Amino acid sequence: MIVALAIMASVIVTLLGAVNYHLGIIAGERSSTELSILARYRLTELMQGTLQEKAEGTFAPARPEIKWKSELTETQLPGLKKLKVRVQRLGEKEEVTLVRYVLK
Repeated sequence: MIVALAIMASVIVTLLGAVNYHLGIIAGERSSTELSILARYRLTELMQGTLQEKAEGTFAPARPEIKWKSELTETQLPGLKKLKVRVQRLGEKEEVTLVRYVLK
């Protein structure tokens, strides 16, 4: 009986470790997905307005903890510019960067 309990305890501990590991992966993917969606949103907004060389801000009031930066740079081809949008949660290293080329 004691051996059976020891085996069950080790199985339960292993399962809890696996569940915890996978929950961590899911949380990371959720954060990455959220940043990607917000970066696409900001890129679309920037493309519809007047493009500036550099701009930055947050997604306040809905997401004040997430900041964005955009940069418009020249390319080697005349009339073509590179628009880069970076989105990052304050206090974290993870960021999402999207690039779009714009005719100017």
